[in-house]
Amino acid sequence: MIGVCCLLMPLVSLADQTLIAFKVDKAPLIDGIADDVWEHAKEIVSHDAIAGIDITVKAIYTDKYIALLAAYPDKTENRRHRYLDWNKEKELYLSGPLREDTLVFKWNMEFFPVDFSLTSDEDYKADIWYWKSYRTDHAGYADDKYQIYSEMPKPKSLHLVSKKGRTFFLTRHGDDGQGAYKGILPMEYSGDNIEGTLLHQPSGSRADIKAKGKWSKGIWTIEFLRELDTNHGDDIMLDTKYSYQFGVSRYEIAGRKPEPNIEIPLFGSGEITEVLTLKFQ
Repeated sequence: MIGVCCLLMPLVSLADQTLIAFKVDKAPLIDGIADDVWEHAKEIVSHDAIAGIDITVKAIYTDKYIALLAAYPDKTENRRHRYLDWNKEKELYLSGPLREDTLVFKWNMEFFPVDFSLTSDEDYKADIWYWKSYRTDHAGYADDKYQIYSEMPKPKSLHLVSKKGRTFFLTRHGDDGQGAYKGILPMEYSGDNIEGTLLHQPSGSRADIKAKGKWSKGIWTIEFLRELDTNHGDDIMLDTKYSYQFGVSRYEIAGRKPEPNIEIPLFGSGEITEVLTLKFQ
């Protein structure tokens, strides 16, 4: 089963900018370094209004693969996430304040252009390419997920309010297969501050997207690589004859409220604030 493509002309009319994917003979080595293969690719700069930063994006492709290069400013390199702190009074572990650095690409999976924000007045499904500096970068992948935004209530969904005041429900799903991490919660004391995550290699459709990030001198540079057509029904299929509606977000698209007491207060409160189009040259 294959994913969903979106026709060219309607998307261009809705998008703020168009990212042109430049064809190359060989896919890049995914190491977080913008080497010569990216030299002729044209960049666009998308403003993330939630994060208050500009994110630079480039795209290249081969007959088999699509590759994306993203870069954004960040004063600190955060590569630890949700370490567990022992609470002596309650005699249990609580999630600590540490949060990893992240970047998300969000792709419209409908046959037509949509408002795929978290305040949209229409249902949609979106493919999520979610790079995490701690939970996925160790394995050389981005997490492959999808979102369903609908007026139909679903178990474990987040209630959101649309621009017109209607109630919508957001659910977030991992693709088929094993992710690159699993949360753990020890029941007995094993130290005041311990890791709350078990790391391993992803598999199945959850392992479709190779990704690697490098932080240097206040800049994150992240490379993504995925097959144009993964032959997995939970992924968007990219056909070079068409264009695709997408967006990029620094802080994960989860609809959460900012948390002032954690290391990255905006973690989980990201949003697509600029609609983009990917077009193949």
